Amino acid sequence: MRVKICGITSLEDAMTAIKAGADALGFVFYEKSPRYISVNNAKKIISQLPPFVEKVALFVNESATAINEKCEQSGATLAQLHFDVNSELTDALNIPYIKVTRAKTAKDILEYPNEYRLVDAYCEAYGGAGKRINIEWFKYVDCSKIILAGGLDSSNVASLKQYGFFGVDVSSGVEKNHGKKDANKVKDFILNAQ
Repeated sequence: MRVKICGITSLEDAMTAIKAGADALGFVFYEKSPRYISVNNAKKIISQLPPFVEKVALFVNESATAINEKCEQSGATLAQLHFDVNSELTDALNIPYIKVTRAKTAKDILEYPNEYRLVDAYCEAYGGAGKRINIEWFKYVDCSKIILAGGLDSSNVASLKQYGFFGVDVSSGVEKNHGKKDANKVKDFILNAQ
């Protein structure tokens, strides 16, 4: 499974994740998040990263213009859209994107079945709540285009291998506190995911 470490706020945490084998890093451009990072601070980190690492910018309720500008300014390579989007918005994006389903029910995980997408447990707040989704919902579903998020940590990620998820996304499960990663938790998570 591919691994994304989300909520990166420092170069130290970014490099810890990359050295441990992370495929992607997430930068939260949502100001209400405790893991929020400014475009300028994200750019400072991204400009120092090695090649072949996906730099994912997380957005909530932003326009296509704002998404394009923030991705270009920061150096992000993929936009993660945590809100209901229409084709008008996605058609106007200059950058690859991934949609997020905040699943309340089993049928919600079937949204966007022909696209790579991120599936997270529904909660009132956006992202990083650490709430676990009902894994039984995925038993008879093709998970090859799903990146699973929500309530994951090193103790439960290995159990997901049987479902064939494309990847996993973790934030709070590898933190000391909001926005600060625990190096050992990051290493253990990636090791158990792979």
